[in-house]
Amino acid sequence: MLKLTPILIAIIYALVMYKFSAWNTARTLDQQSSLLNDPELDLLNLDMAGALDLPKIKVHIYEIEPINGLAAPDGRIFITRGFFNKYKDGSVSAAEMASVIAHELGHVALGHSRRRMIDFSGQNAIRVALATVLGRFLPGIGIWIANMLTTMLAARLSRGDEYEADAYASALLTKAGIGTAPQKSLFLKLDKLTGSLGAGTPAWLLSHPKTAERIAAIEAREAKWGVTET
Repeated sequence: MLKLTPILIAIIYALVMYKFSAWNTARTLDQQSSLLNDPELDLLNLDMAGALDLPKIKVHIYEIEPINGLAAPDGRIFITRGFFNKYKDGSVSAAEMASVIAHELGHVALGHSRRRMIDFSGQNAIRVALATVLGRFLPGIGIWIANMLTTMLAARLSRGDEYEADAYASALLTKAGIGTAPQKSLFLKLDKLTGSLGAGTPAWLLSHPKTAERIAAIEAREAKWGVTET
């Protein structure tokens, strides 16, 4: 029974973390967001909604400065205030913002948003269990090894999600008549907009794929679909 104790503790910890994380995320987003209201973006959202046979796509502004998009576990789509400000000052075009929305819609449609919350809780549980077990055999470095292994696992899962959401966005943007050019041009801007965060980190530890790899994947889809975007 004692041998199973770390596993049982990890399972209980994961369940508690999932419930708390889901509740805390929803509460934070409710308190710090408002419905996006921008005529140009609203028109592009209507184009994408039509491509999906939906009456509308609701997008919210999350009142934080870091440049990001977010797909909440409950299916809501958010653009941060910092990202929206870049659009308003002309650094990012309306079509490029639409590509962000399309990407986040991909996370929702493909089930990534809810699964990421579960993964986050599970990865923390695995970290606790590994640290407990490894700490017995490798005092001092067991926790470090546990952290490294779970970080690598999380990054690999996240990169796979990003590629899938990119592919969904490419298909949606093409069907909506917006095209994939804004998707590629935004990727080229992101390093500068975000201050090249993660530029020196090995690719296998990054939660997002390298920019060049994402653009290459989009261009491969364009070739497969017979679509030419410049």
